[in-house]
Amino acid sequence: MTQPDRYVAPDLRRGRGAQSRDCGRFERLRRVDEGDGWDRPEDDPAVRTQVSEERPRRLINYVSSPDLFFDRTINPYRGCEHGCIYCFARPSHAWLGLSPGLDFETKLVARPDAAEVLDQELRARRYRVAPIAIGTNTDPYQPIERDRRIMRDCLKVLLAFRHPVMIATKGSLIERDIDVLSEMAAQNLVRVGITITTLDADLNRRMEPRVPSPVRRLATIRRLSEAGIPVRVMLSPIVPGLTDSEIEPILTAARDAGATAATWAMLRLPLEVAPLWEAWMDAHYPDRKSRVMSKLREMHGGKVYDAQFFKRVRGEGAYAALIAQRFTKARKRLGLDGDMPDLDRTIFQPPFRAGDQLNLF
Repeated sequence: MTQPDRYVAPDLRRGRGAQSRDCGRFERLRRVDEGDGWDRPEDDPAVRTQVSEERPRRLINYVSSPDLFFDRTINPYRGCEHGCIYCFARPSHAWLGLSPGLDFETKLVARPDAAEVLDQELRARRYRVAPIAIGTNTDPYQPIERDRRIMRDCLKVLLAFRHPVMIATKGSLIERDIDVLSEMAAQNLVRVGITITTLDADLNRRMEPRVPSPVRRLATIRRLSEAGIPVRVMLSPIVPGLTDSEIEPILTAARDAGATAATWAMLRLPLEVAPLWEAWMDAHYPDRKSRVMSKLREMHGGKVYDAQFFKRVRGEGAYAALIAQRFTKARKRLGLDGDMPDLDRTIFQPPFRAGDQLNLF
C-alpha cells in the first residue's frame, strides 16, 4: 500500500479521519516532510485541534444550485472536527491554503461575531425572508460548539426575528438547544435533519471518528421528536459495497425513534476528497475498495465523481436506480414518505432595538 504524501502515523492522529496533511489544489509548491539530517531520533508531535478566529463582514451565503431546495446558508465554523473521511466540504479548506486532509479536521476557524453579523443582515431593508440552511457545509454542532456556543447565539437571533431555519447535523449537542428549538417549532420556524450513515459502531468509528455513535444519534432523534421538533433522517452518504445493505434497517430504526421523513444521497468524492477516500479504503477496507470504486465509476460515466447538477448527489445508471427504488419502497412502507411542512415566512419581524423609531401604522 502506497502511503499518501505528508502521511502522519496512526498513533499521532488518533480519532482522526484523514491520514495526511497533503496540500490543497491552489498551492503553488508541494510540502514534503524530511528529516533534518541529524542522527538523533526525534519525536513527531501528535495532531491537535487548533482554533483560530475570523470576523466576517457577511454571514449569509446565497446559493443558486438547482440541486438544492434552499437558496441561502450560514456557517458558524470553517472546518469540522467530526473528521468524516468522505466529507464533500473538505476541498473548501484549500481556499484557506490548508490541507483538505488533516487540516480540515484539526485547523478550525470559529466566527465569534456570527450572531451580531446575522442580526445586521436580517435588518437590511433589501432583505427578503426565506429559510436559512445551517449544516450544509460544516457541522454547527461539532465538538468546539460546546464551549464556543456560536450556533446557539445564531439560533437566538433567528428566534428573535421569527426567521425560519433548517438544520442538518450529526451532533448530539443539538439537544442542548431544545429550549430554543422547541419554541421555534411551536411557531413552525424550524426543522432538523439528523444524518445516520451506518448502524455499525465499528464502521462509524473508522469513517466518522468524532461523531456520536449511531445509537446516540437515534436517541437525539427521539429527544427532538418528543420535544415537538420535526425531524427527518438523512442517509448520507450511502456507500456502495459498504453501507448500501443498511438502507432498510436505518430507516426502520429512525422511524421507531420518531423521525417523520427521510432523504438520501450517494457518496460524493469531489477534488481532494477522492484520494483521501481511496487512502482510507486502503487502510481500513482494502478488500472492498475495488467494488466501491467500480460502483462509483459505474454511476458517473467512468469517473469516480461527476459534478453535473442532478447527477452529482445520486448518480445515474442501473445501480443508482436500484438504490433509489429500495429507498423509495422502504420509506413508503415505513410512513416516512411525506413532505415536512413548509416553514412559516409570514411572521418574520425584526425586533426593536433601543433608539429605533416606532411605525405609526
